[in-house]
Amino acid sequence: MKIDGYAITDLVDLPIAKLKPIFENFQLSEHDQQIADRLLTEINNRLDFLTRVGLDYLTLNRKSNTLSGGESQRINLATSLGSSLVGSMYILDEPSIGLHSKDNERLIDVLKHLRDLGNTVIVVEHDEEIMRQADKIIDIGPEAGSLGGELVAEGNFKHIVKQKTLTAQYLSGKMAIEVPKKRRTSSRYLQINQARANNLKDIEVKIPLGILTCLTGVSGSGKSTLVKEFVYPILQKHCIGYGEKIGPHKSYEGKYQHIQAVEFVDQNPIGKSSRSNPVTYIKAYDDIRQLFANQKLSKIRNFQAKHFSFNVDGGRCDNCQGEGEVTIEMQFMADVHLECEVCEGKRFKKEVLEVQFEGASIFDVLSMTVDESITFFEKHKQTKIVKKLQPLQDVGLGYVQLGQSSSTLSGGEAQRIKLASFLSKGSNAQNTAFIFDEPTTGLHFHDINKLLKSFNALIEKGHSVIVIEHNLDLIKCADYIIDLGPSGGEKGGTIVAFGTPEEVCKQEKSFTGKFLKEKLL
Repeated sequence: MKIDGYAITDLVDLPIAKLKPIFENFQLSEHDQQIADRLLTEINNRLDFLTRVGLDYLTLNRKSNTLSGGESQRINLATSLGSSLVGSMYILDEPSIGLHSKDNERLIDVLKHLRDLGNTVIVVEHDEEIMRQADKIIDIGPEAGSLGGELVAEGNFKHIVKQKTLTAQYLSGKMAIEVPKKRRTSSRYLQINQARANNLKDIEVKIPLGILTCLTGVSGSGKSTLVKEFVYPILQKHCIGYGEKIGPHKSYEGKYQHIQAVEFVDQNPIGKSSRSNPVTYIKAYDDIRQLFANQKLSKIRNFQAKHFSFNVDGGRCDNCQGEGEVTIEMQFMADVHLECEVCEGKRFKKEVLEVQFEGASIFDVLSMTVDESITFFEKHKQTKIVKKLQPLQDVGLGYVQLGQSSSTLSGGEAQRIKLASFLSKGSNAQNTAFIFDEPTTGLHFHDINKLLKSFNALIEKGHSVIVIEHNLDLIKCADYIIDLGPSGGEKGGTIVAFGTPEEVCKQEKSFTGKFLKEKLL
């Protein structure tokens, strides 16, 4: 079955940018035109909305599980635009995730269009440009976790920048993510010749190692393909002899023999179990459990370190298995989670909770934030535990509770906990290539500053850091940039610029260079 020479399979395989003109110019008989008139109007409207939110590089048969968080949000936005609702409230959680500054302009236009239709648009956001365009900003703080939760400022952009909040100081320029005075250089590199997976067009790319290298470009330009199908599997094969299949290419070479391990630090949760948490992930809980096992009451009651674990029977609450809550499965509805009646959410048996270290039970310690626990253990001279917890504070996670379930952590938080675990290994760790996929997701300017310090700490220990990123504040601090594009999908997949941020700014074809120039002035 074909319409105007096209089968449905021909159409769903085309990017929206090519599909749109086909539907706009369908040649139909008078009879078919009458039948299809309303359908074509609806189809063209929807394709137009997808284009307006910057997704014209996607194909209609693209699997939803391959979309980034930002792409999924923008598809929902396009759906909302298509419904043309009036008097509705839209709440968007970081819609700029995964967006290049060029795409951000389109997103802002769409948000304003929704507002102008008579809707209320509430956006949770860290992006500076979206803040500048907002009619009203509500600033929550002053910091994070137990140090936050207050309304610290509200008003339009001009009013906000006059305040003394952290957000205001970064927006006004009183505080800033400083551009490095000197760019690092390296003679070590990985070169891939004629890489051609997905939309990559026989590119030849040289990736410096031992420094901070940023892969940039608009959404869909080929950054993730380059890393996941070439850089990561090549280094994996070098380090352990096997790994993911390497994408189609002619050859690869370089000076990367010093690399002993490769870590892809993505935004997946740090553990599949609901009992997984930051303190177990960074291996500090073993020392904390041993500390409680060494207390006088523990020895009287013959408690061992295992009694202070909620993963094995013994000291954990038998009713909730150390979860702190009981799940009631509902056949046709979402499961209901209720606080455990036996332990009252404290996860351990009463006799275990009676064991205290300097007035704090094991539950009290797990309820502390990283900042609070570091102060607590420093005061009582537990330097070994403090040393393991310190990296969490260094990557800006001082507000996270030690026992917080990993399922409640955002992708960016999970990524930083993984980073902290590597930092905690210290100088004895192998020479490692770290690959980060948008580590600034969900980060405030102040947190990006902390993240950069962590990256620099890794590089000073001899490691390599390769980052896929859209955030200009991080990109401007890179030692070397590889910019892909010029656009997404079929119009991407080539190297449009490479070099230091200053060199990339001079490349006229680079959209990244155009926006980066303002940050380097």
